[in-house]
Amino acid sequence: MRDIPGAWRRTAAGAGLLSPSGEVAPTIFAEMSAAAARTGAINLGQGFPDEDGPAEVLEAARAAIADGVNQYPPGRGIPDLLTAISEHQHRFYGLEVDPQREVIVTAGATEALTATLLALVGSPDDEVVVFEPYYDSYAAAVALAGARLRTVPLRLPDFQPDLDALADAVTDRTRIILVNDPHNPTGAVFGADVQAEIVRLAHAHDAVIVTDEVYEHLVFDDVHRPIATLPGAADRTLTISSAGKTFSVTGWKIGWVHGPADLITAVLTVKQFLTYVNGAPFQPAVAVGLRLPDAFFADAARVMQNKQALLARGLEAAGFDVIAPRGGYFTVADASALGGHDSAAFCRALPERAGVVAIPLSAFVSPENAGEYAGLVRFAACKRVDVLEEALRRLDAAF
Repeated sequence: MRDIPGAWRRTAAGAGLLSPSGEVAPTIFAEMSAAAARTGAINLGQGFPDEDGPAEVLEAARAAIADGVNQYPPGRGIPDLLTAISEHQHRFYGLEVDPQREVIVTAGATEALTATLLALVGSPDDEVVVFEPYYDSYAAAVALAGARLRTVPLRLPDFQPDLDALADAVTDRTRIILVNDPHNPTGAVFGADVQAEIVRLAHAHDAVIVTDEVYEHLVFDDVHRPIATLPGAADRTLTISSAGKTFSVTGWKIGWVHGPADLITAVLTVKQFLTYVNGAPFQPAVAVGLRLPDAFFADAARVMQNKQALLARGLEAAGFDVIAPRGGYFTVADASALGGHDSAAFCRALPERAGVVAIPLSAFVSPENAGEYAGLVRFAACKRVDVLEEALRRLDAAF
């Protein structure tokens, strides 16, 4: 077998892709899902729903398969979905997006993000600024692109960044400021002051803003405001989203990225050598979903907010200190009062102790910063109400 280059091995190890022994490192999600299967625990770790999406969207996929939409679609995506994405961005946010030149359909938001990083960074001196905790694929994609990861901490009580720390992190070496809003894993929604500072810094240092907005329709007590809508932002922002979270079809892996045509062309150049194309019969179905009435999107946010409230009440009753989310699938809770000062050890013991799986927040931070988030645990609310109630009953009995 050909040796893996040492430089790549060091980079991959630093990003958590390889274990100290050089083997492929399993993610905490795989580990905890295996624990759920082994013990029969309720999996509140991974963020996938246990209910299907809207019937008209599912039926559109069945119809597409029956109608023969089963071969390679166009490289950018089927024209109707590109148009639907453009319509959606104008309908909800007032953004003008050219569906022929400024949109690409991808294999989920993760491919959109990875293709973007591979397209726009390429030097060891290039830096990508992210907010920490961060979705675990960010560090891996930055490592694969050969760039450096710079982090800006999100701290309690509301997981907002310190603007001075953000300004210190963004320099002339910054190629990309990567923004996840609404934020996974914390459930935070960034304030207008944070968004404005991101745009200011991007202009000051000639950086590209890349936004991961997959929870855009799951914002509570407010409406989502894409950074691309801010003055001066659209011409340097790539906006990423997907169908998985909005329509409860995470297994379809239909995402998209839109932005200035020259940047989109660069991303497409990389994307064509990753998946090339994807999900032909699901693309027309997602177009149907994006055109659903406003009431569907409002109801999706209301239902998720109610589940989050149910989860928060139950966790507090069991002895956790809960940090209320403002959007998304997840609730963060402090397990310190229950002896969970080491959240990773706490979560590894939880399936046997309580019959429930959760994810330590330390899984979403750089190893050197894990201590700042000790005791914090992430629970997924995107499950049926009866499943949440049973999980909370188990936690209450265990603690």
